[in-house]
Amino acid sequence: MLGALPLFHSYGQTCTMNACAVAGATLTFIPRFDPAKALEIIERDKVTMFSGVPTMYNAMLHDGSRDERDTSTLKTCTSGGSAMPGELLRGFEKAFGCMVLEGYGLSETSPVASFNHPDKERKIGSIGTPIKGVEMKVVDEDGNEVEQGEVGEIAIKGHNVMKGYWNRDDATKEVLDDDGWFRTGDMAKVDEDGYFFIVDRKKELIIRGGYNVYPREIEEVLYEHEGVLEAAVIGVPDDSMGEEVGAAVVLKQGQDVSADDLKAYVKGEVAGYKYPRKIWFVDELPKGPTGKILKREIEVPEEAKTG
Repeated sequence: MLGALPLFHSYGQTCTMNACAVAGATLTFIPRFDPAKALEIIERDKVTMFSGVPTMYNAMLHDGSRDERDTSTLKTCTSGGSAMPGELLRGFEKAFGCMVLEGYGLSETSPVASFNHPDKERKIGSIGTPIKGVEMKVVDEDGNEVEQGEVGEIAIKGHNVMKGYWNRDDATKEVLDDDGWFRTGDMAKVDEDGYFFIVDRKKELIIRGGYNVYPREIEEVLYEHEGVLEAAVIGVPDDSMGEEVGAAVVLKQGQDVSADDLKAYVKGEVAGYKYPRKIWFVDELPKGPTGKILKREIEVPEEAKTG
């Protein structure tokens, strides 16, 4: 297994280090993720499994050294930390000849809560079903379970859920009820087979003129555009709409795409009120130590605030 996730984070600690210790597997570490180095190690050590966040998969898929490396030993990959765009998942599997299984969880749930199990049906875009000993449901503001297919907040109960935030009783009570159900802040829906589909973070919901816009839906469309390498959709304050849909976009090298091109493309795929009216291009998106895109650190240019 290739260990490219930091061990101070529960994802790397649990899903690479501890998992390999339990299984008696070999784990190769790289001190800091670099796509070319990761591809080199996969070839050198005949790596069969990799766990990472979507930005890592994106970087390896588009790295210039990919075709020079023999990565044929890679069989199974797991993704977490943030939602993986379906276009990226399909592209990575096609290029590397492996299977990517997406899971879900939080540090407060140790961290895994659900997974696309390798011995069951996999659904692209889904975070799968709860792991053994864990219960999950989708609830409304009052904690009542919503109807199948409706959007609500994920609640989790099980041996994996934290006891509470250290010396923060009030914060604990906000998310953990007396029955042990933990409110995650993630919005999702459940299909007829019990598979969960993340819609977005509750805090990242954009309310444009009274209509709800979930950034992930728009990001999925942007990633399907052949010129887009990375994209992050955020709410931009707007005097008339309250919030406007904005998108920070990184283009693939050599691509010549305008903001109007992307607006027209997304507009053709989603409802009229959802497409981003404000698009700006950046060289890279801010990321945390695990490689997760940090939307709170995205700077909105003045022309996007006023234009």
